[in-house]
Amino acid sequence: MLIMVVGLAIAQLLTFASIRYERGNAMRELMMSGIELDIASSIAILDRLPADERHAWLGRLERRNYKFILGGDDVSGPAPSEPSSQEFASAITTALKPFTVVRVAQTGDGQDSLRMQVKLGDGSWVTVAARRVPMPVSDWVMWMLWVQLAVLAACGWLAVRLVTRPLARLASAADELGPDLKPRMLVEEGPTEVAHAARAFNAMQRRIAGYMSERVEILAAISHDLQTPITRMRLRTDLMDNEKDQVKFRQDLDAMNALVREGMTYARTLHGTKEPPCRIDADALLESMVADYEDAGQQVQLEGRIGEPVVTRPNALRRILANLIDNALKFGSEVRVLVHYAGDQLTVAVIDNGPGIPPEHLASVLKPFYRVEGSRNRSTGGTGLGLAIAHQLANAMGAELTLSNRDEGGLKARLSVSTRADAQG
Repeated sequence: MLIMVVGLAIAQLLTFASIRYERGNAMRELMMSGIELDIASSIAILDRLPADERHAWLGRLERRNYKFILGGDDVSGPAPSEPSSQEFASAITTALKPFTVVRVAQTGDGQDSLRMQVKLGDGSWVTVAARRVPMPVSDWVMWMLWVQLAVLAACGWLAVRLVTRPLARLASAADELGPDLKPRMLVEEGPTEVAHAARAFNAMQRRIAGYMSERVEILAAISHDLQTPITRMRLRTDLMDNEKDQVKFRQDLDAMNALVREGMTYARTLHGTKEPPCRIDADALLESMVADYEDAGQQVQLEGRIGEPVVTRPNALRRILANLIDNALKFGSEVRVLVHYAGDQLTVAVIDNGPGIPPEHLASVLKPFYRVEGSRNRSTGGTGLGLAIAHQLANAMGAELTLSNRDEGGLKARLSVSTRADAQG
C-alpha cells in the first residue's frame, strides 16, 4: 500500500510542479510580449501631456506590474545580471525608442524588479518602476491536492485490503492446522493467484489428513498382528524348563508389548484428542493421581491448590501428568508436583531430584524414540515415547510443555494450559 500511495503521490507532485512551471513560462512570455508596449504607450502619453497635467495621469497609467515617477528620481543599484532580467530590460528599452533610457538598475525588491530613467522630449525625467508579477497559487488548489492524496491513500488501502484478505485467511488456516489435522477449508475466491493458493491448500489438508489416517490404520494393524505372536511366545515361555531363560524371555516380551502399546498411543496423539473440554475439579484429579502413586509406594508430593473448578480436557491432562510423573520417577527418587493457578492460566510443574538432561538434549527428548546416552536407556524400562506423547497431547489441547534443568539438580517439566473453553486446542 505504501508503494502504491507514495508512487501516486510523487506522480501528483510531479504533475503539479510541471503545470506550475509551464504556467510560469507562459506568464513570463505573455508579460514579455505586452508589457514593453504598454510602458512605451504610457511614456508617449506623458510626453504629449502638458507638464502640469502629467501628475494627474500617473494613477491612470499605473498598473499592477509597473508605475511611473516624475522628476529626477535617483536610479541607483547594480545593472541586471540575470538573463531573464536582462531580456526584460532590453525589451522595454527597445520599445521606448525614440525616448532615451539613461540608466537601468536592478532594485532590492527582487531579481525581476527594475528601475529605468527615461528622458522625455521636453528634457524632463520619468522613472519607470517595472517588475514581473509572480504566478500565485490559490489556497483551494493546495487543499484539493491534499484531498486527492487522501482519496488515493484510501483507495490504495481498500485495494490492498481486498487483495490481502484471502492471504490473511490462508495464513490463519495454516497457523490453526494443529496436530488433530482437522481441515479448515478456505473459500476459494479472490484474485486468480490467491484462489489457486486456497485450492492448493485445501487439497494439501485433505492429502495430509488421508496420509495420517492411513498411518494410524497401518500402525493399528501392525499392533494387532503383533499381539498374536507375542501371546504365543509368552505361552511357550511359560512352558520352558529353564527358569533363568524364562525370566529373560518374559522381560523381552514385556518390553515388546510396551513398545507396541506406546507406539499405538503416540500414533493416536498425532491426531490430537477428540475429548471435549469440560468443567472439572482439577484439585480432586491431582489428589487422586498422587494418592495412586503413594499407594504404589512412590514418593510423589503435591504442593499448591487451584481452589475452583476449571475448564480443561481431564483425560488428556491426566495422561500428560502421568507420563511426566512416570518419567520423573524413572530418574529420581523424589517427585514434587507444583500447582499454580492465576486468572485463566493453569501451570503444573513436575520436578525430580534426578540427574537432569544435558541442555543440548532438552528439545530433542520431546521427539519420539529419542534417548540421552548414559541416563535414558533400555534398562530404565522406557520406550522413548513418554515425553513425546505428553508433548503431542499438550499441543492438541492448546497447552505448552517445556523442560528445564534445576539449579539444585534434577529436571523440571512445566505444563502451562489455558482454562478458557475457546483456547482448548
